[in-house]
Amino acid sequence: MNLIPIKVECHAGYKSDEYPICFSLGNIKFEISEIADRWYQAKATPDWPVADYFKVRTSGKSIYILKHELKSDQWFLVTSDDPLTWVSAN
Repeated sequence: MNLIPIKVECHAGYKSDEYPICFSLGNIKFEISEIADRWYQAKATPDWPVADYFKVRTSGKSIYILKHELKSDQWFLVTSDDPLTWVSAN
């Protein structure tokens, strides 16, 4: 698994950064049309800090996994080691 740093704009509801509404990878902006799933990593380890994960579908119908490390407030695009599986059109 690879973590690529990204910039994320979020909806701020009852808490800040409640869920992502779009993200940017370099100069490319991806509008999120759906949060397909979300989960929470509660147990922190040195290699895996506490984080929220979001499986999102973009307006272009591609699916991505986003990770938000809560303590550092950093966002990442989660990819596999195989570049052919980075983007899914499902």
